[in-house]
Amino acid sequence: MTAGPKLTHLTASGEAHMVDVGAKAETERTAIAEGAVSMKRETLEMILAGDAKKGDVLGAARIAGIMAAKRTHELVPLCHPLLLTKVTVDIEPDSNLPGLRVTALARVTGKTGVEMEALTAASIACLTIYDMAKAVDRGMVISDIRLLRKTGGKSGDFQAD
Repeated sequence: MTAGPKLTHLTASGEAHMVDVGAKAETERTAIAEGAVSMKRETLEMILAGDAKKGDVLGAARIAGIMAAKRTHELVPLCHPLLLTKVTVDIEPDSNLPGLRVTALARVTGKTGVEMEALTAASIACLTIYDMAKAVDRGMVISDIRLLRKTGGKSGDFQAD
């Protein structure tokens, strides 16, 4: 059996633990994640017109994503609490879905990466879109949540295909 990459959150005996990042250098780290919510064309038009009964779907989803990024360590076991320096959530209509594409950026100057914060922001923004429009379209589909890009840190840069 060849030795490959090891999971950093597991001990040699397989027990989960929080990684010690104390000796790592502080560097600027950025991660960008995305997700999509597919829906009926009429639902997309209602959201874009601002006619949803629950209010501003895009604004609420944007704020929810930012709030979620800041609380990732409370939601995902073994994540470090981070002093995020920037979080953005952009939501764009995509007529090809039809639906909305969510892009989340998280940035920190610290000892550990922000991939989970960006992924959490994108996920919660998508869930908020679903929640605010489900009364008119329960068939919406949340999909394609993934890391697009990350920079900084010991493991180097990553760019999705």
